Amino acid sequence: MLTGMVVLISMGGCVADPKTEVEDQKSPTAAILGQMAEQEEAWNRGDLEAFMLPYWKSDSLLFIGSRGPSYGWDTTLANYKKGYPTAEAMGTLTFDVSQLDVLSNDVALVVGAWHLGERGGLEDLSGWFSLVWRQFDGHWVIVRDHSS
Repeated sequence: MLTGMVVLISMGGCVADPKTEVEDQKSPTAAILGQMAEQEEAWNRGDLEAFMLPYWKSDSLLFIGSRGPSYGWDTTLANYKKGYPTAEAMGTLTFDVSQLDVLSNDVALVVGAWHLGERGGLEDLSGWFSLVWRQFDGHWVIVRDHSS
């Protein structure tokens, strides 16, 4: 479950796009937090492809983890599959968002903590993340992920 207090510094306007009518009715904060809640649900049912849906499907996606930077949506998915080969190893994910700043009409920064528990006898894992979200064609996507 997405938990924590969200601090909103500023809110940019939503860009209208008929293809994303439901998302347009949400503030950027609600749209981003909604996608993060869907990510938790996807992870917790062992569905990495659905977990990856909010990520920018581009070779320019940047993910920075404990092994340094990597680029691309396909590479990021492959790394998740290698690191979490089974639903049991994935465990249960929770995000705790501590800050969500809408920096402009099409850029937002999210900072928070993540926790993986219930990993079938494996050690719980936790850390921090910062996510840069961009809005393209009325849809918010993660373009930069720094998780440690």
